[in-house]
Amino acid sequence: MNESKISVRYSKALFLSALDKNILDRIYRDMILISEISVIPEFRELIASPIILPSKKAKIIHNTLGASVDALSLSLIDLVVKNGRESYLPAIARVFISQTKEHKGITETILTTAIKVDEKIKQQISDFISDGFKTKVELKEIVDDDIIGGFILRIEDKYIDSSIKTKLNKIKKELLAKTLTD
Repeated sequence: MNESKISVRYSKALFLSALDKNILDRIYRDMILISEISVIPEFRELIASPIILPSKKAKIIHNTLGASVDALSLSLIDLVVKNGRESYLPAIARVFISQTKEHKGITETILTTAIKVDEKIKQQISDFISDGFKTKVELKEIVDDDIIGGFILRIEDKYIDSSIKTKLNKIKKELLAKTLTD
């Protein structure tokens, strides 16, 4: 069974349980926490290690997360570790977060600019997207000075690249193509 099927099955079961118990927001926060700690190299080593016993892994994760996560999230972790699927925890968390956003009608939008954008402008962008797509918007901002200027806006699978870097690359390609044909 491939990673995506495993992740989807566990996250779907968790999602349905959280909905049934009316604790979706709490479990959503737990999965964000798990997603965030999954980038820590020591945590990745822990869940990937074949040497550490599953009971020890579960105990370490419980001690690390313990009071800050719901019992349902801990029971999922116990089940995943018991079944030897702890390396799928980051993917399970990612899929659960995505399922929850879809359920709540939230569209994740990423705005990449060369400099930090004013809060008022970010709000205008969020409102514009919200009106256009008839959805709630979760706007994330990335500052990347490599784009020189302009912006790159990603709304789900739609992509608007209005960066100076891209425009300069287009001009460069056109000039190179022109000199090669002359």
